[in-house]
Amino acid sequence: MPGWISFVALATLVACGHGGGSVPPSQPPAGGTFTTTTVVAGLTQPTAMALVPDGRIFVCEQGGALRVVKAGALLATPFLSVPVDATGERGLIGVTVDPAFAANGFVYVHYTATSPNLHNRVSRFTAAGDQAVPGSETVLLDLDDLSTATNHNGGALHFGPDGKLYVAAGDNANGSNAQSLTNLLGKLLRLNPDGSVPPDNPLLAQTSGKNRLIWALGLRNPFTFAFQPGTGRLLINDVGQNTWEEINGGQAGANYGWPATEGATSNPAYLSPIYAYPHSGGPVTGCSIVGAAFYDPATPTFPAAFLHKYLFMDYCGGWIRTLDPATGTVGDWLTGLSSPVDLRVAGDGSVLVLSRGGGRLQRVTYTAP
Repeated sequence: MPGWISFVALATLVACGHGGGSVPPSQPPAGGTFTTTTVVAGLTQPTAMALVPDGRIFVCEQGGALRVVKAGALLATPFLSVPVDATGERGLIGVTVDPAFAANGFVYVHYTATSPNLHNRVSRFTAAGDQAVPGSETVLLDLDDLSTATNHNGGALHFGPDGKLYVAAGDNANGSNAQSLTNLLGKLLRLNPDGSVPPDNPLLAQTSGKNRLIWALGLRNPFTFAFQPGTGRLLINDVGQNTWEEINGGQAGANYGWPATEGATSNPAYLSPIYAYPHSGGPVTGCSIVGAAFYDPATPTFPAAFLHKYLFMDYCGGWIRTLDPATGTVGDWLTGLSSPVDLRVAGDGSVLVLSRGGGRLQRVTYTAP
């Protein structure tokens, strides 16, 4: 399948049954029950979300609005709206909040800016209640100008345990970008919270200017990634082309091999994924890996088997699976989701799933026997 297909095209493929084998749902232990409920519906082409320490949820809509879910309701007024190009996979594609949000109110977004030329941008806004302070946008990073290709934009933003801001950038449908140290595309980037270059970034000697923000390279479309609470382990989901979907272990200076390799590799120049699944012919199949979170909540409520596992989804297959990072063992869990794009583990131990189908934010809870 060429490229991470546009959201619209993917929805068509899902409807036609392409790209995923059936997955038997996991059975909860000894009579316990998993329950999936809808928190809100009717979001317009949601792409990503972030949990706010006070319980609110920020949800990106591709068209440029950052929506607020508060006390189980979708607020009518967006937190902010940015002018975007929302063609294909462009638009408002990432959001996170500052680790010190309670004190500074900083919210970071990743979006496709329209001027002076089309490019992806990372900006910071300041919250005042449920809306951003007017005029508070501070542009932290303008990535390279985009070609006419509208796919492979990456999107995810997360703060690492080191206090740095990590940004996923796709290759703009040009594989050579992923191996180049003269642009930011096809990379995982690492910034200080003010957008400046950390002095310990791994490729300072080989790069210059804003390219010194490159932390890892050789990625195709790292739409989602996650840090594990407590350990700081980083796993990166890289959407594949025709054959493989990858979960890569994050390492400073790593080269994951795209476009020379996809899936497992024995080439010592590249870091092989810790897990990869094919588009067909395997016990696990799909066509677009999304969603990323470790099950390490403040208050675990799921069965003990979920603790410290990595949760990942497939947009086409509509399923969630678990990965044990220590062993590479993958377990079945939930099926039947409609074009899921993002997930988070809430502090109360529930799991939140954001899906394009129906514009839904759903919550999965577990009831013990």
